[in-house]
Amino acid sequence: MIFYSIILIFQIGCKALIFKSSKKEKKIEVVSEKVNTGKTVILSNDQKIEKYLSKFGPIAIEEMKKYKIPASITLAQGLLESGYGEGRLAVKGNNHFGIKCHKEWSGKKIYHDDDKKGECFRKYKDPKESYRDHSLFLTIRPRYAFLFDYNIKNYKQWAYGLKKAGYATDKKYPLKLINLIERLNLKRFDRHAKNSVTKNSNKRELFFYRVSKGDTLFSISKKFNIEIKTIVKMNQINDNKIYIGQELIIPNK
Repeated sequence: MIFYSIILIFQIGCKALIFKSSKKEKKIEVVSEKVNTGKTVILSNDQKIEKYLSKFGPIAIEEMKKYKIPASITLAQGLLESGYGEGRLAVKGNNHFGIKCHKEWSGKKIYHDDDKKGECFRKYKDPKESYRDHSLFLTIRPRYAFLFDYNIKNYKQWAYGLKKAGYATDKKYPLKLINLIERLNLKRFDRHAKNSVTKNSNKRELFFYRVSKGDTLFSISKKFNIEIKTIVKMNQINDNKIYIGQELIIPNK
């Protein structure tokens, strides 16, 4: 009897990144690039998950290093909210975390039925922007501030904390995150980032500034000693236009 096995390969430059599964821990290794045969392969749910983790695991690790949000939590949310990257918001809008527009959003939008019909969601140029916006979303909003007092290794506290802060309306949201983290051993991504995250490194690096009458991008940039292009990029501002009452993300120097 002949057995066939499929190894999923995800290209990064001239190398390919593979997550190999074992009962103890899934390891990352770099292998040489394989030739694409052009054949369509129907992936199982487990394969879809590994494909997602191979692509976005490194991004979640970098976000953990910079913003002190557990990579395991970020990936569990991404998997759950995006339907393994295959949901409509993820495919059409590169939105992997179900983040709605909110009043401060001035970037592109996509409309989708959620708690209500035709709700406004944020649309991004690529998924990496969605991951960064997720970090900013949790970091700068006061209602999530208490999360950063938790031990960064305690994913259960973070899961229940997100529900407490109102991130999701689903009562089972924390259990779904915890189940994904434990079933897929997502804690391994936290370990990859741990050397860059210290116990007392939870200082918030960003804050909101509400635009007032007479404010311009130039005056705001001078006020906080940051470049206009930084404000524009961080806030997804189109045509350099801002409006009174708009809440801008500002780096805390």
